[in-house]
Amino acid sequence: MVYYAALLHMLDPVKNEIVRPRHIQYLDGLNEQGKIFARGPFADGSGALVIYKADSYEEALSMAVADPHIIENVRRLELKEWIPYFKN
Repeated sequence: MVYYAALLHMLDPVKNEIVRPRHIQYLDGLNEQGKIFARGPFADGSGALVIYKADSYEEALSMAVADPHIIENVRRLELKEWIPYFKN
């Protein structure tokens, strides 16, 4: 399993409020499938971060572009492989 960071840059804050419930429902479904490592908005309102767990870039991309925020052009997607380092 590989991690992919989806940076969701805010494009339309007004439309974001309308689409957000569908965005959250979509991510909740992926979370139930074990496909999300972490997610949440940036404190400055500039967008959000979703870290997907996937077997390939193509799988992560297919999940990311199916997000209602991307479909509705509310946010711009930037997707990169992420290599986590955890220190206990």
